[in-house]
Amino acid sequence: MASRPRPGDSHGVPTTLLRRPAFAGRNYSLLTAAAVVTNLGSHGALIAAAFAVLETGGDGGDVGLVAAARTLPLVLFLLIGGAVADRLPRHRVMVAANALNCVSQAAFAALVLAGEARLWQMMLLSALGGTGQAFFNPAAEGMLLSSVKGEQASRAFAVFRMAMHGATLGGAALGGAMVAAIGPGWVLAVDALAFAVAAALRAFLDVKHIPPRAPGGGMLADLREGWREFIGRPWLWGIVVQFSIANAVVGAADAVYGPLVARDHLGGAAPWGVALAFFGGGTVVGALLMTRWQPRRLLFVGTLCVFPLALPSAALAVPVPVVVLCAVMFVTGVSLEVFGVSWMIALHQEIPEEKLSRVSAYDWFGSVALVPAAMALAGPAETAFGRPEALWGCAVLVVVVTAAVLCVPDVRNLRRRSRPLTGAAPDGASAGAGNRVAELG
Repeated sequence: MASRPRPGDSHGVPTTLLRRPAFAGRNYSLLTAAAVVTNLGSHGALIAAAFAVLETGGDGGDVGLVAAARTLPLVLFLLIGGAVADRLPRHRVMVAANALNCVSQAAFAALVLAGEARLWQMMLLSALGGTGQAFFNPAAEGMLLSSVKGEQASRAFAVFRMAMHGATLGGAALGGAMVAAIGPGWVLAVDALAFAVAAALRAFLDVKHIPPRAPGGGMLADLREGWREFIGRPWLWGIVVQFSIANAVVGAADAVYGPLVARDHLGGAAPWGVALAFFGGGTVVGALLMTRWQPRRLLFVGTLCVFPLALPSAALAVPVPVVVLCAVMFVTGVSLEVFGVSWMIALHQEIPEEKLSRVSAYDWFGSVALVPAAMALAGPAETAFGRPEALWGCAVLVVVVTAAVLCVPDVRNLRRRSRPLTGAAPDGASAGAGNRVAELG
């Protein structure tokens, strides 16, 4: 005979096993679920878009044009997106951006499935997707940072990032398999559906806790106010400048030189894909580590963990065997995630809630602005200096800019607070003066 559930149990299972963590409130849970859904779809769609271009007779240059068409509006509209997200309810901006991404990906899928896709059409639809992302990213980061309070923030952000990285790994693996099995058009259609599901989840976000924004002096005034918030904090703009350069050279090394080294020395695309998977696995482990470890000197420890970002470029310059490269990529992923969580905590505790999206937009803008130029210059640099020399140059630049930012006193001295400033004051503003990393989704 089945025993009757005891008081405090749910069908015989203790409620302590079913209860969500203290930090996993309604908004946090919805945001995490929606981000996982979109990351699963989007990272498969990136692979599908490249193969869709190739299936229409395009070459590597055409794949680059479609990728650039997505990146350019992302850079152009980020600052406007941040101002809009601090002026309008953030969840509405997120839903509208997801709807645009859904429509653009559905149209992309329809063209590919019908065999009617042209290069200019794919570029246009990719540009629409990038535009949606430019408005989504600052709103999403502001919404996430405002959804968590108190001492659980570090664990909450680490768990969120762990879920994101896991979805990225799963999405890339699943997307590659689906492209091979059913073709790129259907993978793009699945991505459109993922955006629709995510928009529906984000429509249920509760924004009553966010104080209404007082009417400002217009978009330019909002941007100037966000700029003052950004430039007034040396630790904030210093690290953003650091990552402007680091992201650019590492992006060039991974996207341009990595595949070439893999082709010439490592045995082809498969070993390079395995190495990238080890990096992704490292980020998941790093996020798991940060659910337990809470370094007191946030940015000092985080910045020290950026130095290993130079290791993959150095390993490719040698080049090292695949096993060593995989180990290097794993360690880099772990260490970089320590910085990522530390940066989110710094933003959470130092930036007033009503300015989070604008500050996030300047952060995003700095992080991606130099990437297209670095990609374009990677080929000429290889021709002028040689591939190993160019890769060593990438590694040295990462070390130099990381060492330079440690010269900023606030980077060395900013400490974790037990009670974050964001949202602490009754009017939603920070109680004191005092930012940065986000993911797409």
